Amino acid sequence: MTTFVHIADQRDAAAIRRSGLPLPKARLRAYEHPSWKWGVFAMPVIEDFMLTHQWVRELKRRGHGTAVGVYFRLDDDEPTWAGLYNEPKQALGAAQAAARLRVERVLGYEVIIPRAIRAAEIHAVRVLPAVGWRFSPQAKGKPPRCLCKYCVGSEIKSRRMRERLDPEGQYV
Repeated sequence: MTTFVHIADQRDAAAIRRSGLPLPKARLRAYEHPSWKWGVFAMPVIEDFMLTHQWVRELKRRGHGTAVGVYFRLDDDEPTWAGLYNEPKQALGAAQAAARLRVERVLGYEVIIPRAIRAAEIHAVRVLPAVGWRFSPQAKGKPPRCLCKYCVGSEIKSRRMRERLDPEGQYV
């Protein structure tokens, strides 16, 4: 059995313990294509804590409060969709998806489980520290593509970033 972690907001932890992880709304299924699949997002738990929990910081940036990890186990041959977040996904078994992350060690990896996770399958819910990348896995040391108020408007220290990277105020 392969262990996976789904990252959720702590405000939802009690409901997840009680009811499990539901599938996203049915209306989202209309948007499914090769690089975006419909299901529960998760990461295989491997020896490297940062690779396993790499999405924590990105999700925190988008409005999550304190992040919790919802840990559950899947059979090794359970069907999943796996790949990088902006590339087409491959149909793999749960154990194959974990092995791929263990070998390739890539940032931006995600696994999508095309079914709901029942409460009985969840074996732990733990608070997680803020680890991982922000904006995108390759963003370290690079300025954002756009400095307008819509793209970086209400983020932490956005005013300082705009002043430093665009002193003429072209996008402001």
